[in-house]
Amino acid sequence: MAVYKMTPTKANLMKAKNFLEFSKKGYDLLDKKRTVLIREMMALIDEANKVQEEISEGFKEAYDRLKYTNITMGSETVEEIAMSLEKEEEFEILFKSVMGVEIPYIKYEERPFFTEYGFFRTNPTFDMAVLNFIKIRYLVYRLAEIENSVYKLAVEIKKTQKRANALEKIQIPKYTREIKFIQEVLEEKEREDFFRMKKVKEKKY
Repeated sequence: MAVYKMTPTKANLMKAKNFLEFSKKGYDLLDKKRTVLIREMMALIDEANKVQEEISEGFKEAYDRLKYTNITMGSETVEEIAMSLEKEEEFEILFKSVMGVEIPYIKYEERPFFTEYGFFRTNPTFDMAVLNFIKIRYLVYRLAEIENSVYKLAVEIKKTQKRANALEKIQIPKYTREIKFIQEVLEEKEREDFFRMKKVKEKKY
């Protein structure tokens, strides 16, 4: 398969050099962007593992307390009181930019817990279980933020890697070859012109 080469002129040589410089700068920028995105993603993955661990521990503690509460208060009473608890708090999903990538964060107000049931009907274990589940709710918000952010960053890293590879493996070598080809042709032409002029002078004298 024939490889297309630019016409070997000084104008095209300058053009190829400009394209090469632009491609190298583009690659450097993409490489820096990729490094920042990977660092950000790895930090989020570490945080996700910690949050997931907190959630697991929180659920275990909450269900242990709930199990004891069901035994001491009766499951029907527990279910009845649980139905009277405040439902999901309002939250808003917003976005922030990391190297041009829009990643989500959940805006919510962490309010103090107020009981909507009489203490005479419950015991401290029930109250502690409720507090456990409220804490887990906020942890789930954070985990949702992280997991969505990691996904978006991973997609962008893949795109950035693809663009960087195209510059490194295709564009930069292509313009490097073009420059070499044009320079060699122009140098050969200059030598030919030099010898031609020399011959002309020799004939004159």
